[in-house]
Amino acid sequence: MHIFRFIRCFTIAGLFTIGLAAAQTADREPTSLAKPVNTARPWTFWWWMGSTVNETELTLQLEQLAEAGIGGVHIIPIYGVKGYENQAIPFLSKRWLAVFAHTVREASRLGLGVDLTNGTGWPFGGPTVTPYMAAQKWQLTGSQLTASLTNQQVKRPAPGGAGPALNYFDAQATGRYLRWFDSTLATLPERPRAVYNDSYELFGANWTGNFLSEFRKRRGYALDSQLPAFLDTNQTDMSIRVRQDYHETLSDLLADGFTKTWTGWATRQHYATRNQAHGSPGNLLDLYALADIPETESFGSSRFAIPGLRVDEGYEVDNFGTPHPLAMKFASSAANLTGKRLVSSETGTWLANHFNVSLTQLKPQMDELFTAGINHIFYHGITYSPTTESWPGWLFYASTNYGPTAHFWKELPALNQYIEHCQTRLQASKPDNDVLVYFPIHDLWATRAKSAGGVHQLEVHHVDRWLLPLPFGQLCDTLRQRGYSFDYVSDKQLNQLAVSAGRITAPGGRYRVILIPACQYMPETTLRRLKALAKQGATIVFEKALPQQAPGFANYVNRNALIQTLGLEMGRQETIHVAADVVQTLQELHVPAEQLATQGLTFIRKRVAGKAVYFIANLANQFGSGWVSLSTGDTHWYRYDPLTDQTTEVPTRRTAIGGTELWLRLLPGQSCFLTSSSTSQSVREQKTIPYGQPVVEELTEPWSLSFLAGKPAGLPPARLEQLTSWTTLSDSASYFSGTVRYETSFTLSASPTPSATYRLSLGDVWETARVWLNGQEVGLAWSLPFEMTIPVALLKHGKNKLTIEVVNLSANYMRLRDGQLPDWKKFYDINLVDIRYKPFDATKWKPAPSGLLGPVRLLSEAN
Repeated sequence: MHIFRFIRCFTIAGLFTIGLAAAQTADREPTSLAKPVNTARPWTFWWWMGSTVNETELTLQLEQLAEAGIGGVHIIPIYGVKGYENQAIPFLSKRWLAVFAHTVREASRLGLGVDLTNGTGWPFGGPTVTPYMAAQKWQLTGSQLTASLTNQQVKRPAPGGAGPALNYFDAQATGRYLRWFDSTLATLPERPRAVYNDSYELFGANWTGNFLSEFRKRRGYALDSQLPAFLDTNQTDMSIRVRQDYHETLSDLLADGFTKTWTGWATRQHYATRNQAHGSPGNLLDLYALADIPETESFGSSRFAIPGLRVDEGYEVDNFGTPHPLAMKFASSAANLTGKRLVSSETGTWLANHFNVSLTQLKPQMDELFTAGINHIFYHGITYSPTTESWPGWLFYASTNYGPTAHFWKELPALNQYIEHCQTRLQASKPDNDVLVYFPIHDLWATRAKSAGGVHQLEVHHVDRWLLPLPFGQLCDTLRQRGYSFDYVSDKQLNQLAVSAGRITAPGGRYRVILIPACQYMPETTLRRLKALAKQGATIVFEKALPQQAPGFANYVNRNALIQTLGLEMGRQETIHVAADVVQTLQELHVPAEQLATQGLTFIRKRVAGKAVYFIANLANQFGSGWVSLSTGDTHWYRYDPLTDQTTEVPTRRTAIGGTELWLRLLPGQSCFLTSSSTSQSVREQKTIPYGQPVVEELTEPWSLSFLAGKPAGLPPARLEQLTSWTTLSDSASYFSGTVRYETSFTLSASPTPSATYRLSLGDVWETARVWLNGQEVGLAWSLPFEMTIPVALLKHGKNKLTIEVVNLSANYMRLRDGQLPDWKKFYDINLVDIRYKPFDATKWKPAPSGLLGPVRLLSEAN
């Protein structure tokens, strides 16, 4: 194998650094922060159980988080702990404000950011919400539509935060609710960076007191005049049109009554806003776009085909769904289109059962988010837990524990550093997508609603129920699999577009084409806007046909006729295309697709200072190594490995048609950045085939095992002729959670070749492995495929000593702990549940495989 020397691309790194600094300066940060916060590091949800906190412990835990590489905390007060009732601090009380102010000061000292939920638990609500301000639903009283209360209460509230859920469709109710914070939080000189709204989880809320008057004003007729159509569930043409108008009014009221009111208030108070718009009965693109930091959610585990990747069999996909990149792109599209630098994600919720989540499961989920345009990870999460509490301390009911009691706490800095390396580059680069895909929400509103209250709640968990069945979802999935880079655009966002030299420009990006999925309904204002953009030179592609109907009831006959007239006029415009096969039409229009996708690789393409930057993740089992081509046509490339923080030259070759191909070795589970450069002086002559087959030597000598730090203590050493799980050694070993040292030796029959590359493949590892060779530390293997490069200087002719320390899950010890001392489960509200939302009980678990299972191989690749 031809191995290229490691180099530091100071020019490229400098561009990233300058871009990041400029972007951070542009962000609106609270003036009270003494130090700029690091958004490239992962942040974390930080639950304050009962707000039972004190200054000493807060400082200690913030110092632990900063030392581990966490960039900031998002405080969420929730339900309390049994036995600590007298220490609980009511939300927004004088004492609560004091500990919050201390937290912000200490975080600032440590370079950490602080965000805060505008309430406790979720959704917004609490003791200040009067019946007038509370969530409402419609009911039929005689022949009249009237309002009634949903009676929903704040879910998982903290002391001082219980009360009715807020009416999100009423601006006056929202404004009055926020006065609670004006008289408390706003009086502090210490401010959070951002305030936060969790995903829309108002169940059955579908009305507000002035809905009928707002409906008449916005839709042009009285809803109660079409009451039979509104109540009709047979999906007749009239009922569909009236329900479209009903949903559009709800969407408008949610934007005006809540999102704009909340963000306007935050702006006046000098807070940024993070908003999870998903779950809303509105157009997610418009709602996400109103926030400073749009936030998506990654709930459960994606079913990647990476060999060795474990999935918790207890997770019920039918009930809880799985993450999907098309759902994530609603948040990133809104940010890309409007020019917002940060797009965040609630990450790792129910990735596996408590005490069973591994770093190997986390990295692919992060990579999927990065390739979907997310660049500001929030762990879900860490619970404030006093150091006086015995293991496992205080835990939240539905999360991955990233805190100091987690089994991977000592190894977590490696994941944090990986994320920081990725997000530094992702935040400092600009989106570089070619296609804008119109989101035809009126076609969605024409379908039967499945959510509570008869409304369409566009949640991220079950995209198979609302997104993927739509022609929009099917087309976007095709584009993704064929390698096209795209964002979504809403009806309203089309008004933000302009055309320059044939390119469609938005505040945050430039595009080659607007793509309209097959849809039946389109507002005449939207079609007219598309016609105007086409007249200015924008390329617009309609899938199959132009829409034939205007949505809604008012004057629909004339509006339908206008839609058809506009369609005939647009058919004569040169830049408008009707495509029976969208992919073929995009090819004919020379809209580039990346070959990476058809080779089984997932990617995002961005730009820095006009040069292409790719982040590529192998989340499948199709590609290992080979020649790849990129659409940009640049000839000089560098590879940055965020896992090792090393940059190397990329072998390239010219193709017969004058293009450039790159040699890429990227095994399932691995990821990298590829950066183009106009500098050619460091690029050396490449061989036609730069890599040959490696020489594989399996290590077959016996292994000695020593049980180090962990529980239960005092286990005797062991000797293994063949690698197997240490849980098979004895009953006591089956409960052990901690660190075990493996030692063996191997012999090199010849001196190592200085120009060769040597890799150590550890095979199956449960869960992390730190490696030493001949007494020198090589590094930590914590992600698939558990492979690391061995410096040639560490190898020697003859006998070599290999030492590996493996840390396993805490699940095995919890099997014992939960039976002997179950008193740790002492939380109010939901207490603690398992991944199926049943009472948590680890005593029936089978031992999880633990240790180094191998096979362990030494791979050598010569020039």
